[in-house]
Amino acid sequence: MRIGITCYPTYGGSGVVATELGLELAQRGHDIHFISYAVPVRMTDTHNRLHFHEVEVVNYPLFDHPPYTLALASQMYNVAVNERLDLLHVHYAIPHSVSAYLARAMLGEQRIPFVTTLHGTDITLVGANRSYLPMTRFSIEESNGVTAISEYLRQVTMAEFGIRRPVEVIPNFVNCDVFKPADGVSQRDDYASPKEKILIHLSNFRPVKRVTDVLEVFARVRRQIPAKLFMIGDGPDRVLAEWLARDLGVERDVIFFGKQNQVQSLLNCGDVFILPSEMESFGLAALEAMACGVPVVCSRVGGISEVVRDGAEGFLAPVRDIETMAQQTLEIFHNPDLQQRMGQAARARALAEFCSTKIIPLYENLYQRVLEER
Repeated sequence: MRIGITCYPTYGGSGVVATELGLELAQRGHDIHFISYAVPVRMTDTHNRLHFHEVEVVNYPLFDHPPYTLALASQMYNVAVNERLDLLHVHYAIPHSVSAYLARAMLGEQRIPFVTTLHGTDITLVGANRSYLPMTRFSIEESNGVTAISEYLRQVTMAEFGIRRPVEVIPNFVNCDVFKPADGVSQRDDYASPKEKILIHLSNFRPVKRVTDVLEVFARVRRQIPAKLFMIGDGPDRVLAEWLARDLGVERDVIFFGKQNQVQSLLNCGDVFILPSEMESFGLAALEAMACGVPVVCSRVGGISEVVRDGAEGFLAPVRDIETMAQQTLEIFHNPDLQQRMGQAARARALAEFCSTKIIPLYENLYQRVLEER
């Protein structure tokens, strides 16, 4: 198949999943055309079936804001015609599904179907805004296929938007051949002594990720046990996190790595991964850590409980409950057998439920059904 994929080319979960999906599909013989304003951050392969088409937005004094939705629709139309695409797959409803609807309409008799994948904040935050809700509902209803990354998100979509069409759950995934435990060699010794434990956080450092809670948890852990904290990623709350690390007196034990394309080598250094988010529709970063055999401590919110079973692959705690998360982290740090058992369970769950080899065929089947219905 010849598939056009549109996503935000950033470090958020939707962009990562969309990019990894394209990479996996290319490996399986499909021609993949990414259509976005920048190259997706994890599009590091040079496979001959991978292509990128930049969306150029015209800046004109009449426009207070560049009309990206229209520019994207035009580029989708151009790529569909020039590359003879079979379908479009857009990730994140706003504004990508709207642009896909316009592109499909412009194609007339040649029009191609489009699939929309809902990732979370496009429904729970942006799409639920009353000014966007009618358009979000319309573009979802007009999609030829709709998927959500968790049962939680599917239920929210159906309830909040009154969607009448079916929404299929296809969970996020991880390449278990890339994200896997270190084979006896890791970078751990470069950052910590053998007596120190390593706590890891990975996100886009937006307020919903509650990165300050990560620092508060670490400060409590650090009072009782030698440890280091890896902060992987970047975003609006990074400066606040750096300030808090200094204020708490732990700045020498906190390493800010910034944005990283290949995070698996850093995850392999970890003893515990922490994700204290205000909301997560799935928790992809936690899954990547689990695939590397790292126990996780997460907020009990959204779709995380569909990924992490409390007491099995790690622990779940109420949002903002810093004391409980610190105690859970210390429990794992103090008990090597528990850490090993949870790490093995985390890897096993990733292998059994969320490997790309199991999830990518679900998308291929969906594409085939959509094309047949057309």
